[in-house]
Amino acid sequence: MRLVAAAACVLLGACAARPPAPLAPSQATAVQPTAAMEANRRGEASLRHGELDGAALHYREALRLSLAVEDANGIAANAVNLSIVYQRQGKYEEARASLSPLLEGATLSHAPERRAQAALRRAVLDLEERRHARASEWAERAATWCSEPCALAAAIRNVKGQLALEAGRLDEAAASARSALAAGRAAGEVAEIANAQRLLGMTALAAGDGAAAHDRLREALTIDRDLGMPRKIHLDLIGLGRASALRGERDLARAYYERARVVSVADRDAAGAAEARALIDALGSTAGSR
Repeated sequence: MRLVAAAACVLLGACAARPPAPLAPSQATAVQPTAAMEANRRGEASLRHGELDGAALHYREALRLSLAVEDANGIAANAVNLSIVYQRQGKYEEARASLSPLLEGATLSHAPERRAQAALRRAVLDLEERRHARASEWAERAATWCSEPCALAAAIRNVKGQLALEAGRLDEAAASARSALAAGRAAGEVAEIANAQRLLGMTALAAGDGAAAHDRLREALTIDRDLGMPRKIHLDLIGLGRASALRGERDLARAYYERARVVSVADRDAAGAAEARALIDALGSTAGSR
């Protein structure tokens, strides 16, 4: 079960993974919310440069301005974006609270797809904090609100697969990941294809199949490089290192961990760099004990 726990947080947004491109309000209301849209753009620019405090500041302002003119699209976009930033900062209660205008604190009627997106964010936040029962509840709500054809189908199935992996239900995790992979390919959701491949790789790792894990994680890494997702590249490299270690390829494992460390340092991800360093050190300690 230890390997299952180590496979945690491989999906969208989890473990402070770099989120997809921030959402922008899709339309202006009758009162043109130019100030809110400008704040949204500033938040996106700050997030792109890794300036999380600035991103939170701008998205909070964009959300406030959207609420002031009852711009439903702006409220939804900025609530989700603010949640992503707070998650990366490790501020989980704030991340949940920022989604309130779409969920329990909603004063407007939001599209089911927007509510589904917020529910999926709640599931990811609870999953990262290992609140598995709550995460499962929110994932089910997301599925209920997301009408067919559901644009979030692949993401929801990936989260459900992650929950199954966390619980040690490897067959269920693999089935969910394969379903997510099919849905991602059908919808052209490249990021979710990578998430599904990573989940399949980590499930294979938990099952002790290093070769299958390596193949899946290489597929995920190729996509994540193309998308420019540093945190997910880090996760892929860590997984590849574990797969190599499982196969007894210690030098290759060390090389993958070192690559993950370099990526995290460049991405200003101190936690990721520390994780990679600990794995490198553990390899050395194991070698010394033989």
